[in-house]
Amino acid sequence: MTSASPQQTLKTVFGFDDFRGGQQAVVSHVLKGHSTAAIFATGAGKSLCYQLPALHLPHLTLVVSPLLALMQDQLAFLQARGIAAASIDSTQERDATRDVMERAKRGELNILMVSVERLKNERFRNFLRQVPISLLVVDEAHCLSEWGHNFRPDYLKLPDYQREFAIPQVLLLTATATPAVIDDMRDKFAIAPEHIVTTGFYRPNLELLVAPAMEDRQQQLVEWLRPQMHPGSEAPTIIYVTLQQTAEQVASALKAQGIAAQAYHAGLDSQRRDEIQRQFMSSESPCIVATIAFGMGIDKGNIRNVVHFDLPKSIENYSQEIGRAGRDGLPSTCLTMAGRDGLRVLENFVYGDTPEYSGIVRLLEEIASAANTPDRQWEVLLNTLSRDTNIRLLPLKTLLVRLEMHGVIAPRFSFLAEYRLRYHIEPVALVSRFEGERAAFVRLLVDHIPMARTWGTVDFERLLRAGQTQQVDASRSRVITALEYFQEKGWLTLEGKRMTDVYEICQSTVPVEALARQLYDDCLGRERIEIERLQAMLALFESESCLTRRLAEHFGDRTFESPSDTEQGRCGHCSVCYGQPVTLPDAPPQPVPSNAQFQCYAAPFIQRHTEQFGQPPSAHRLAHFLCGLTMPVFTPLKARRFEGFAVFEQRAYPQVLEWVASGQKSMANKPEFKQ
Repeated sequence: MTSASPQQTLKTVFGFDDFRGGQQAVVSHVLKGHSTAAIFATGAGKSLCYQLPALHLPHLTLVVSPLLALMQDQLAFLQARGIAAASIDSTQERDATRDVMERAKRGELNILMVSVERLKNERFRNFLRQVPISLLVVDEAHCLSEWGHNFRPDYLKLPDYQREFAIPQVLLLTATATPAVIDDMRDKFAIAPEHIVTTGFYRPNLELLVAPAMEDRQQQLVEWLRPQMHPGSEAPTIIYVTLQQTAEQVASALKAQGIAAQAYHAGLDSQRRDEIQRQFMSSESPCIVATIAFGMGIDKGNIRNVVHFDLPKSIENYSQEIGRAGRDGLPSTCLTMAGRDGLRVLENFVYGDTPEYSGIVRLLEEIASAANTPDRQWEVLLNTLSRDTNIRLLPLKTLLVRLEMHGVIAPRFSFLAEYRLRYHIEPVALVSRFEGERAAFVRLLVDHIPMARTWGTVDFERLLRAGQTQQVDASRSRVITALEYFQEKGWLTLEGKRMTDVYEICQSTVPVEALARQLYDDCLGRERIEIERLQAMLALFESESCLTRRLAEHFGDRTFESPSDTEQGRCGHCSVCYGQPVTLPDAPPQPVPSNAQFQCYAAPFIQRHTEQFGQPPSAHRLAHFLCGLTMPVFTPLKARRFEGFAVFEQRAYPQVLEWVASGQKSMANKPEFKQ
């Protein structure tokens, strides 16, 4: 904790003479003890709003961030300025994690960064209870809201965590929040309206262009980009695409035309992705063709072009992605090569997240079964539940949150289902380090944790029974605390796995059918909202009024209502202001698939499904298969090995679903397929 003034810290630690935008207001609110929300345009300096106060607050600042890349970039920035900051993440060795925790306990850290999933870890929460925390920072806070474009169910639990760890205040940070999302965020953390700080979304240095996609879109891109890519002085450029294969194809086409470009997507191994990102950040590689896997946490000031080769996923995604251009304040161009052909793929992603009705019924039947147990507790291994219900993880987490809201279940705690240990000293030597009741407790652990060669598995029920017999407290919490202490001392290594969430069933009778229908209707409603979000994006690109103004007003920015700020409410640097509004070309019509295609692409999968599960797939499941929309059940079926998987990736899912239903009916009427 420093005694310097915030202004002095800004200069001496961060090297800035003055605060930008709303930074000073946010810092002031936080240092006065107020929970605060900062809604800043991308690149407007949100991170400083917690980094500087962390040096003035008496205890730890805990930062929850959604992506590892965000944490790593911010850590590098902090450590370069001598700020005591660290992260705990899944890539670390156990010794590194243990070292970070010890430094936090000793009060040596100003900032600790973690993912929201880390807070579900029983051992980590035990650790946090031992560390005084001054401030909880929620990065990408729009993930809190179901009205946002990137809802993360785990974020809904953050207000509960704030109370559990007695954290006096919170700071929410986001660049993409509409007025409805801001209200939702504020309500969840009881933030006063006067402590909401927004900087506006208007970026005067960004030129927004929309060009109708031509038939040869790759050549259209080459011709637009080539004048800016002179060898040795290439304009740093990000080109966004929807699919991994498109990233590879476009990068190859650009390279063939002499433009140095690299593909970046989730299908590459992490080492390769890290290398490509490093080359781009250091300007060794001027052009990246990427899926949205690229860009989160990227803070390269001189990106001159952001191109959307395919449609973005939403207005919010578009705003976030173009916000990576021109962070140095110099003129930069954001081009969208828009056509309706890519809309089908984006809509299919939306349909892919809607679970089967039968899966929701299966989920509720499990809950109803747990309601009949004496303690009415339901233990959930998410991956196992996802497989058993055939509901993908994100929709499954969302359903569990909805069930909490309906008062059907209530989260109680999470724990690692399995622990195992390996001794570094002889067990008898471990016992000898203690006296009295503690020695009896440690001897009980040693005697009742059976070893198989070098590793032993901890059986908590066995230990509890033995403790009751010997009149020794061998509760789960005491056992874990002791084993973690032994690990800190270097006497053993402790490993945990199989994260388990425990819920209480709050209703003695679960109305399975009625509730399943309600939840399924909720999912369909969410599906409609997401489709409408895509339509709103198309309407933006086809606007006949200033694009920049329309974008700003979507986020509640009223800059353009004052003619003194802009020329008659127009930015003067977008396609519409240049007198070039566009009408997006329709997607080329797709012929209705033939019966022969159904036999070729669908029949082998139907046969495999019937052999494995004793019944053919539903039309919903088969349409997912043909459109390449993954489901947990596809893993044991090895669905990707079939020729028909994703064969209709570019077709509209509702049309494929209708065709599948017709094809299944026709097939069922054939003698060889009748049961």
